[in-house]
Amino acid sequence: MNIASRGAFAVVCLFGFVPTIRCATPNIVIILADDIGYGDLGCYGATKVKTPNLDKLAEGGMRFTDAHSPASVCTPTRFALMTGQYAWRQKGTGILSGAAPLVIQKERLPFTLPALLKSAGYTTGVVGKWHLGLGDPVPDFNVEIKPGPREVGFDYSFVIPATGDRVPCVYVENGKVVGLDPKDPIKVSYGVPIGDEPTGANNPELLTVQKPSNGHADTIVNGISRIGFMTGGKAARWSDENMADDITRQAVGFIEKNKEKPFFLYFATHDVHVPRVPHPRFKGKSGHGLRGDVIEELDWSVGEVMNTLDKLKLADNTLVIFTSDNGGVMDDGYQDGSRNDTSGHLCNGDLRGYKGGLYEGGHRVPFIARWPGHVPAKKTSSELIAHVDLLATLAALVGKALPKEAGPDSFNVLAALLNEKPTEPGRSTLLLQSNTGDRLAVRQGNWKYIPEGTTKKVKSGPELYNLTDDPKEAKNLFEVQPEKAKEMAEIIKKAREAAGTR
Repeated sequence: MNIASRGAFAVVCLFGFVPTIRCATPNIVIILADDIGYGDLGCYGATKVKTPNLDKLAEGGMRFTDAHSPASVCTPTRFALMTGQYAWRQKGTGILSGAAPLVIQKERLPFTLPALLKSAGYTTGVVGKWHLGLGDPVPDFNVEIKPGPREVGFDYSFVIPATGDRVPCVYVENGKVVGLDPKDPIKVSYGVPIGDEPTGANNPELLTVQKPSNGHADTIVNGISRIGFMTGGKAARWSDENMADDITRQAVGFIEKNKEKPFFLYFATHDVHVPRVPHPRFKGKSGHGLRGDVIEELDWSVGEVMNTLDKLKLADNTLVIFTSDNGGVMDDGYQDGSRNDTSGHLCNGDLRGYKGGLYEGGHRVPFIARWPGHVPAKKTSSELIAHVDLLATLAALVGKALPKEAGPDSFNVLAALLNEKPTEPGRSTLLLQSNTGDRLAVRQGNWKYIPEGTTKKVKSGPELYNLTDDPKEAKNLFEVQPEKAKEMAEIIKKAREAAGTR
């Protein structure tokens, strides 16, 4: 897909003619929450949790009702957001371990989202969950780790290597483990157990914070067993209950340090991913158990960022985007009360499905944009958009032409973001990935097609839904509309053939 097909057109900018919509350099903050579902925020209908900061963000900007993560799980979505390319196009982009190498291929590095904005004069920073791999061929956490966020285009990085439920349980700042004692080196394994540290499987009596409901039975850190084995690095290990405070402090610090020049902050929160361990300030405060407590903790983190922008008088010149890496999920591996939740809270609202699946609840997510004076306030958009579109959209915003081969799946949806009349139709189709790249669904307008497949050893036939009449995906129209189903199946087939996959 070339730049013209993304809806861009040439205008005179400060430095000449470039294919874009406008030349602007607002500060850009993308807040990517983890496992927040379509129904988890007050502004999307939640009543059992309080999200005043996110509700205020929506009140001051645009709330999208048909926005999607490109995949219904974390790593593929983050890959697509960074590259403008569906993750299923490249092998090895499934959910990564904490010992995986960097998955963004070197030949794509000049065309990542942070690299693009850096070339436009932005100072770039990432804080929070990374989960795109570190090092090559594997990370050594005892030395400076390369490649990583800096090689992808970030000037500054303070990251959780993978997820909170995976080892190593340490922060990495600019390629180095924070607080590491060289006399206590870190070793990590996702195969054979290493060291003599207790595990959840063998020492359940030491699980003083949370016990696993499935999996998550390896090395115990802070009274919680994780996925994977870890030994060493004891002085560097994070405190789960302080994690939101730690990364929010770093995000705020990045803004404060770079307030005098255009900056791009990618703030990827850990909340509300498992293990859900809210700070005591939030524990027991919501009407939705521990999961609700960390939703309210997430809202606090967003509030701290927004308050910092206000304090530094940067809010009017900052585009803030809040969204989630996939749909919501209740029990995701720990006995935290979510499996037996009786609050009545629906993490994905009325949508069918959860994280990992192909129904709308797996990938339709909250998406809020605010830029005072540019993104209209108190507006709602039903435009079909996805995270993979951010590369082309922000390229258009800042006046940078993308090379023809960059962002092959990214559409410029800036007109939708600014509530302007588009110069040509926006995104009409969207391919959606489940927890693996083996099975894809497709949206075409309000039509949704899911091919046959096997999930948890249960085989299901092909499914076709008209979301206009059936937003809950309750009535399968495959037998009624076979030609429409065939047409949409062909979209998936041709996309796979073009990408060189089956």
